[in-house]
Formats: sequence, structure tokens, C-alpha cells
Amino acid sequence: MSASFQEFLNEARTMVERKLPLHIASMATEDQLKKSMIYSLEAGGKRVRPVLVLAVLDAYNLPLDTGVDVACAIEMVHTYSLVHDDLPAMDNDDLRRGKPTNHKVFGEATAILAGDALLTRSFGVIADVADEDVSAETKLKLIQGLSKAAGAEGMVGGQMADMEAENRQVTAHELASIHHRKTGDLLSFAILAGALIGGVSEVDQERLRLFGQELGLLFQIKDDILDVEGDASVIGKPVGSDLTNNKSTYPSLLGLGGAKEMLETHYQEAKAYLRELGLEETLLASLLDYVTFRDR
Repeated sequence: MSASFQEFLNEARTMVERKLPLHIASMATEDQLKKSMIYSLEAGGKRVRPVLVLAVLDAYNLPLDTGVDVACAIEMVHTYSLVHDDLPAMDNDDLRRGKPTNHKVFGEATAILAGDALLTRSFGVIADVADEDVSAETKLKLIQGLSKAAGAEGMVGGQMADMEAENRQVTAHELASIHHRKTGDLLSFAILAGALIGGVSEVDQERLRLFGQELGLLFQIKDDILDVEGDASVIGKPVGSDLTNNKSTYPSLLGLGGAKEMLETHYQEAKAYLRELGLEETLLASLLDYVTFRDR
């Protein structure tokens, strides 16, 4: 990891993590609900989705401040999904990023409400963006895109398909479809959000969207591989949970070697999209490497 990329990563994370709790603290609601929301927002993590928004702006030499609130909104949606995924009715996890999961600290009912509140707050955060460079039309496109990426046609539908795939063998095509929606759509939207804020051409928006799809698939393949051979102390949660929950994964379908070959294939395809965009020397390329070769 280059020093310049690490510096950007640190700067972007700091910008987002400084702003995230402020969007919750200002809400007129019960303190326990706010504490639960902030607890999961401050649990740490890679912050890949908000960083992607800012990396697109950086790639086009645009100010990062313009995209921070939208980046926070996307991280709220991602965090809500993790809170709900950890619930007993879903993955029933006790740890997330090395800390007790939300429902273990605040109770199941509060965790559900905190997830609901994070999701709905995200749309308000976008609507309230005060930067004059982000027009009302752009806000509408962002809200529309986030709604689709996070909802039944995207992340939620992908999660449902993933649940229905448990205890049966799926094809590689089915698994890719599940993960495009479950993981890829929100990652892809983060990239598109940066493009919309930055006024990038529609042609480049489409190429960035396709790059985002590849990145999302890479993210999931790598997660599946880490669930087999990762270090629980590094990842921050138990390994082997996919096998325990009878989930369809790339290693279970293709073998560990086959999953690693697929990782390399999609890595090269993602790099090709960056070449087409003329962005192969930008922080987006560094982020691609970061997602593909991470150890957590």
C-alpha cells in the first residue's frame, strides 16, 4: 500500500467518521436509540463505500468536501444492513469488528429500530446537503439510486436470495447474481454517487458503474475466501460461519483454488474498466488493490 494511498485512506475515513455521529446526535429522538445508532457507526470497519465516493471525486480532481455527507449516508445504509444481518433471525452473530454486536449490547428490539433509523436517516442526509454544487436534481438522482441499490431490487433482495440459497447447491451464475445485489449494488452506487456529484459524463458513469460491479463481486469473493482461511483476530469476527450456516460461497462451489482464480479474473476485468476511463493511475486503482488483497 503506497504512502499516498494510505494518507488518502486515513484522510477520507477521518472526514467521514468525524461527520457520521453528528448526523445522529442532532436528531430529536430518544437517547438510547441514538446511542445504539452511534455505537454501530463508530464500530470502525474499512469504510470502503464512503471512501469510494471520495476516491471518484479525487480521480476527477474535485473537492472531497462536496461528497462527505453523501458518503456518510451510504455508510449509514451499510451499517444498518450489518446491524440487521447480525440479528438472531439472520446470521446470529455475537461479534462485529471485534466488538459485541448491537443486539448484544442494546437488545434485539432496539437494534432493529436502530437499523431502521439509520436507513431512513440516510435519505434525509442526502436531501439536506447544503453544498451549492450539489443541485436538487442531483440529490433526487442520488436518493433514487440509493433506494434502488439498498432495496428489494438490490441489497435486500440479494440478502433474500442468499437466504433462499442456503442448504442447496447453486450455480456460479446464481451466486454472482446474489452477490451483485447483496454487496455489489451498494458499492457500485457509491462510485456512481461520486460521479453524479462530480458531474461526470454519462459514458464515464456507465463505465464506473461496471467497474463498481466488478469491485462488488471482488469484495464478496474475498470475504468468502477470508471466511475459510482468514485470521479471526484480524477480521474481528469468527471464521467458518458461512460453512456453519450452510451458505453458498465461492470456495464451497469452486473450491478454494477456484475461488482465488475467479478473484484474479474479476480483478483483471476491473482494471480494464479503469484503463478505459484513463484512471488506472488514480486512487481508484489503489482501492481496487486494497479490496482484492486485504486480510480483513
